[in-house]
Amino acid sequence: MQESVMKAWWDSSHMAGANAAYVEQLYEAYLEDPQSVSDSWRQVFDSLPKVDGVELESNHSTIREQFKKLAALGPAARMSSTPASNSAAVSDERQVKVLQLINAYRFRGHQHANLDPLGLWKQPRVRDLELSHHNLSEDDFDSIFNVGSYAIGKDTMSLGELFKSLNRTYCGSIGAEYMHITDTEQKRWLQQRIESVQSKPEVAKEEKLALLKGLTAADGMEKYLGAKFTGAKRFSLEGGDALIPMLKGLITEAGVVGTKEVVIGMAHRGRLNVLVNVLGKNPSVLFDEFSGKHDNTLGSGDVKYHAGFSSDFATPGGNVHLALAFNPSHLEIVNPVVMGSVRARMDRRSNDSHKVLPITLHGDSAIAGQGVVQETFNMSQTRGFAVGGTVRIVINNQVGFTTSKLEDTRSTQYCTDIAKMVQAPIFHVNSDDPEAVQFVTKLALDYRNKFKRDVVIDLVCYRRHGHNEADEPNATQPLMYQKIQKHPVPRQLYADQLIAEGVIKEQDAQKLIDDYRAALDHGACVVDEWRPMTEHSVDWTPYIGHDWDAPYDGKVSVDKLKELGERITSYPEGVKLQSRVNKLYQDRKAMMTGEKKLDWGMAETLAYATIVDIGNDIRMTGQDSGRGTFFHRHAVLHNQTDGSTFIPLQHVREGQGDIEIYDSVLSEEAVMAFEYGFATAEPSCLTIWEAQFGDFANGAQVVFDQFLSSGEAKWGRLCGLTVLLPHGYEGQGPEHSSARLERFLQLCADHNWQVCVPSTPAQVFNMLRRQVIRPMRKPLIVMSPKSLLRHPLATSTLEELAEGVFHNVIGEIDDLNPSEVKRVVMCSGKVYYDLLDQRRKNEQTDVAIIRLEQLYPFPQEECAKIVANYSHVKDWVWCQEEPQNQGAWYSSQHHFWQAIPEGAHLTYAGREASASPAVGYVSVHNQQQKALVEDALTIK
Repeated sequence: MQESVMKAWWDSSHMAGANAAYVEQLYEAYLEDPQSVSDSWRQVFDSLPKVDGVELESNHSTIREQFKKLAALGPAARMSSTPASNSAAVSDERQVKVLQLINAYRFRGHQHANLDPLGLWKQPRVRDLELSHHNLSEDDFDSIFNVGSYAIGKDTMSLGELFKSLNRTYCGSIGAEYMHITDTEQKRWLQQRIESVQSKPEVAKEEKLALLKGLTAADGMEKYLGAKFTGAKRFSLEGGDALIPMLKGLITEAGVVGTKEVVIGMAHRGRLNVLVNVLGKNPSVLFDEFSGKHDNTLGSGDVKYHAGFSSDFATPGGNVHLALAFNPSHLEIVNPVVMGSVRARMDRRSNDSHKVLPITLHGDSAIAGQGVVQETFNMSQTRGFAVGGTVRIVINNQVGFTTSKLEDTRSTQYCTDIAKMVQAPIFHVNSDDPEAVQFVTKLALDYRNKFKRDVVIDLVCYRRHGHNEADEPNATQPLMYQKIQKHPVPRQLYADQLIAEGVIKEQDAQKLIDDYRAALDHGACVVDEWRPMTEHSVDWTPYIGHDWDAPYDGKVSVDKLKELGERITSYPEGVKLQSRVNKLYQDRKAMMTGEKKLDWGMAETLAYATIVDIGNDIRMTGQDSGRGTFFHRHAVLHNQTDGSTFIPLQHVREGQGDIEIYDSVLSEEAVMAFEYGFATAEPSCLTIWEAQFGDFANGAQVVFDQFLSSGEAKWGRLCGLTVLLPHGYEGQGPEHSSARLERFLQLCADHNWQVCVPSTPAQVFNMLRRQVIRPMRKPLIVMSPKSLLRHPLATSTLEELAEGVFHNVIGEIDDLNPSEVKRVVMCSGKVYYDLLDQRRKNEQTDVAIIRLEQLYPFPQEECAKIVANYSHVKDWVWCQEEPQNQGAWYSSQHHFWQAIPEGAHLTYAGREASASPAVGYVSVHNQQQKALVEDALTIK
């Protein structure tokens, strides 16, 4: 009985013979990297008995290849490859150990690499890299072994030669981490590139001179600024000087292989040096900025180490357009902005990632500490946000602001460990070895271009001064800075090396210093590769200099709307829709024949159809943007038969504008920053980011604060991004009610953006069209609805859509006699329908209701025309659903006072002030909603 039970279990087990090939594949992966298999399989393999004391088997495929090669050598050669002093069994065991040794260096050699220029790192002992760990010793150095896949260019080596080669390759100035990658092709490619030159290829004399020139420029710039503007903040690059020749080399190599645009994102460390020595900003302009001079046409402006810049850079493959993104002091937030800009530029270049290269620069503490880094890594391979890989460079100063203790800055060995989540290769490199830096830079670019994936260079350096030049770093890092004060600068170290090699003489090195300083004194561009910009970027000229009242023709004929409506409600016969979606599409067909009035979803979709029909592109992203969080949009149809998708809006007409709709990763901050970057690089596209609930937009608050609301004032950057934030009180609790309207209104100034609360399908139709057709680009913040998506009163006719006008203010719609009105209620959004419904139930004729559809810029003139009908009314009320300390009441109250007649008084009807945006109980919500409506309609 027991045997039959065991047999039945074995026959059904995943360990059964039928699965042998699969299990062997898993075991092969486990032998190469135990972390590459699931926990359950790792436990199985860990529990396997050890044979002959061997702790870990060698990869089976490697052994098979070894024996194939030995068989091909012939008997004599096989004998010579086996040490005579050992038996065949012992030889085989040692051969396995040698292959394990090679694998150990590939996995963990970086932990013994010479990476720290200061020599302060205390790397833990790695027994895997010791001969004794593999039952080998120096006594075996003369023995010849097969080296398997070690890409040195020979099949066999003596153990002594191999051991030296492994240390040169993996434990020199470069520490390569790539064995966490599961793709075999990528690993083999990296091994070939690294091992074939032992991480140290030959460097031509002209390349050495270029490296020295770059280091001289980096050092010279900082010394010049330090002497000329003593104590001024410049966030010096000193210690990380290799960044300058590194970036120039990276751009040059990119140009050689066909790159036409490079977009760079970086925080403040070394930014001024990059501006002058890479992008070619005129030093005299920078010096004027240090002296406090500025251009009065640039709005509020920003500090010099946040400034962006654009130029062209000459390479052997042609000019490359460079764009350094503007960014605030929020460190890593610029990275998704860069990627969004790159995506827009790629779209203009037929989605060719070779043509556009993103480079992002990070601080060591920032890349490990800022959550947006994880978000951008997570986005990097998704359909809607992929940019063909980013070259990420970490300026690793080994210290954050004042925190240098590893246990205080992160919980991982390296600051770059976050990159392993996307299996990006990581190249740690000692910045005092510029030739090693050059090697990994080219390797990183080639990897990115070949595999279209992110790659990370950890430039291990130091920070010669404090966080800024006014800080005293010895106060918090005494041992580190005692070492730094004695440590020669990178330029000096490399100059001494080239002098010792006979490449240059001492006077040659001094001449480079003198020539660079003279160029700075002259105030001219110091970058030989700088070229005047040509037409590399999109033309913003048509969108400059327009105000809110810029004329535009938004009309569209009813016949055209019917034609487009037919196309966007059609889909191939093979597409089977889910029953509710099918009902929705049948209703939309009825709307086009006049059988039904248009609801929100149909009007919105028609707006998109008219936009692509005139040739403009649309890009929409959000966590539920294809369907719509509240099941109203269904712009992306899902075939219930095979799971395929169909987007009717992509089939409006031949040659139409493109429309892309992506359900985004579960992120607000990085996704919205990406869309901001996209919108700043593509003005003709209607770029939309939609929050799942408007409340969740606060996860992207830094983007609203530092980019969207103030980017034009600080940096002169125009942007037409549209943000849809579902907003409305339906009793769904604190995190599903308020899009925090008050925060956006508080940020309103200088006509920086539009804040709208549309209340009808016709309004959303014309609002979206206005955003594209009007020759002006400003961000649009929309408090979009939830319950109004299917509200019986929130409907429109085709004629109302065709009118082509977005009404900033809507007056009374019922047939009231203005002279009989005693109270006027002003409001925005969904509460209007609650007020209207209750007033009709009350059969009141003495209370008028005015809807404000655009709260900023406040439409004073349009409002005045409607208010004129009630100039006799002294009792005016602002009614809102939000608590008194939220919503529009405090932020826009001054506008309301200006709008009402002189001598009138204004009161508030709404929820009391609250720390929470909404209550969590439906019964309490209903009581509050009923009370605020009654309060608004009851004449005291």
